[in-house]
Amino acid sequence: MIVGVCSMAETKETYRGVVLPAQCDHFGHLNVRYYAHFFDDGAFHLWSLFGFSLKAMQAAGYHTVVAHTATNYIKELVAGDLLVIRGGFFRLGTKSCRYRQFMFHADNGELHATQDGVEVFFDPESRTALPIPAPVRAVIGDNLITVDD
Repeated sequence: MIVGVCSMAETKETYRGVVLPAQCDHFGHLNVRYYAHFFDDGAFHLWSLFGFSLKAMQAAGYHTVVAHTATNYIKELVAGDLLVIRGGFFRLGTKSCRYRQFMFHADNGELHATQDGVEVFFDPESRTALPIPAPVRAVIGDNLITVDD
């Protein structure tokens, strides 16, 4: 289970949104496909919040690819609910890193879902994984969050 908590002061806001009626399933709750959508949008922002935009990564000859995600659904959201996602990196490997994102209700702060992701650094020319570039390792390494499972 990846509920995990950490100090929210360590995390960065990656996404804000509202649950729309068309995003709800036949039970009236946010459909799981939209949790994935919101978390994915947040993950894209996570890199730029640390100073590594997709364009900058591509200009340097690399980017990241998602190797794995796991979502824990804790409490349903319904149409009209406002949500906020916060996240941060919690582990650095040689060629990959792990992040965790937390989806909260924006009005009351209740935790609704979490997502863990693994991203691998990738050379688009050779189509192979590559070591985490030193500037990325330095910045992310100095900003790892502590998670409790």
